[in-house]
Amino acid sequence: MFKNVAADMLGLSDIGAVIKPADYDKVDADDYVLHEDGEKIYFLIKSKTDEYCFTDRALIHLDGTSAVSKRRMLRRFTYAHHAFSDVRLETAGTVDLDIEIKFKLGKQDYSIDVGKSYLPELKKLYKALLKVASIQAYNALHLHHTQASLTTATNCINRSTSTTSADEQFKAINQYVFEWLERSHKTYTRHDFSEVFSHYLGLV
Repeated sequence: MFKNVAADMLGLSDIGAVIKPADYDKVDADDYVLHEDGEKIYFLIKSKTDEYCFTDRALIHLDGTSAVSKRRMLRRFTYAHHAFSDVRLETAGTVDLDIEIKFKLGKQDYSIDVGKSYLPELKKLYKALLKVASIQAYNALHLHHTQASLTTATNCINRSTSTTSADEQFKAINQYVFEWLERSHKTYTRHDFSEVFSHYLGLV
């Protein structure tokens, strides 16, 4: 029933509402959450045309073309492959009906209008996204450093003299490089941000 009356609940404008956790299972985006793998919704915004579902692992965006059409484009941006940046919160003026949370996720820019009565909730989301962005930027920097370090070490090895054959050297270096990159990727690529969302959204 919730899906059918959502447009009426939100009024005539395309200003989003923050959906309560008790109603997550009544919204379309919930159908695309990987519940089978333990994925969990932490924040959900719904307007007449769009849904923005923030899980511990990804942003799921149901992009609608119009309020009268049921056609949707599903977009999923995993945090492991798309980093947040330029996170901003624009509060409402005296006559404004909405506030905006803005951010960049990978190459995609987002500006989401939400009713100004949801400012307390949006402040929490802003803090959570800001923290996720900070962690992602830190990890990206360190991953870059590990790759630069590996390149330097490999160049030094190539210039050194050795009694082993070129074939043996290649195999040894190739195996070491592969294992180094695997360890670095696992260390500095984060898939699950449930602790961050739980902390800033007051769920712990």
